[in-house]
Amino acid sequence: MNITPHASPYLTDATPVPRIMGQVLLALVPAIVAQVYFFGWAIVSSLGVATLGALVAEALMLKFRRVPAAPFLADLSVVVTAWLIALSLPPTLPWWMNALGVGFAVVVGKHLYGGLGNNPFNPAMIAYAVLIIAFPAQMTRWPAPLALQSAPPGILEQLLLPFSGGLPDAMSMATPLDTLKTQLAMPRSVDAVRQAQPIFGQAGGRGGEWIALAYLVGGLFLLARRIITWRVPVSFLGALFGLAALLHFLAPTRHADGLFHLLAGASMVGAFFIATDPVSGPTTRRGQLLFGAGVGLLAYLIRAFGGYPDGVAFAVLLGNCCVPLIDMYTRPPSFGHKGERR
Repeated sequence: MNITPHASPYLTDATPVPRIMGQVLLALVPAIVAQVYFFGWAIVSSLGVATLGALVAEALMLKFRRVPAAPFLADLSVVVTAWLIALSLPPTLPWWMNALGVGFAVVVGKHLYGGLGNNPFNPAMIAYAVLIIAFPAQMTRWPAPLALQSAPPGILEQLLLPFSGGLPDAMSMATPLDTLKTQLAMPRSVDAVRQAQPIFGQAGGRGGEWIALAYLVGGLFLLARRIITWRVPVSFLGALFGLAALLHFLAPTRHADGLFHLLAGASMVGAFFIATDPVSGPTTRRGQLLFGAGVGLLAYLIRAFGGYPDGVAFAVLLGNCCVPLIDMYTRPPSFGHKGERR
């Protein structure tokens, strides 16, 4: 009997991790450029602090675990985590809070579970959740768009904001989601709030809507490169948009429309860069659809009825808790065992 070598469908051309992570970092560049254009250069310093802190924490944990550090530091995975954390935080957040969140994500969210490929929760969202619970006041101080500042600081001053001890009141402003939640509690109508507050743009937040579109461009790049699949982002954004549109139709004065929720807050980065994490997400196709839809629904419910203006981080972490159950019930039957999942 003549057996052809390599007849089975083995993975013979797996894409190296550094190449995948490098493309994810490249996909984030349009959003970073948009962030600098609309809100200033502080995000560059925030990214630098997060990257340095992540590399140091990674190296220390690898040394503690007696694992060779060079391959893991060079695969760029911890840099991706650092960038996602920095892009989720206010860019002018004091540098030590940024470093604290990154260190917690790397040490607790990643290495205490066994390192790369073993973490059940998204490390970047763990960092965000810890920081917003520990430092709620600082986590709500976002810089106002440069176009709304009467005398925007120079580039050097913007770069030094994370190290200068705080953001001046004249340069700070609540996010569109936070503003909407606060104003609707008075109560006021959605249209009245959006027309009266300069932070709102045409569809989302002023400047923020363009950053959301930049994340969309980066996400489409990842889809084209087959780094991610369409199921999680499409189901995430579809569920978020659908529930927001339904409640807006039923009570237009109390709930913003679906397009606003797509372009405000962390919807786009959450859909394409966070919820698509292959380690902490489901492995089955149906499971990915269920996971994305569930995270999108939870994100909207937290925004509209919860205590936080943007619920993407907590929605992703809650979704991560359900991943084992989702995989168990969506796993196809084993070959030769009809209706039986193993």
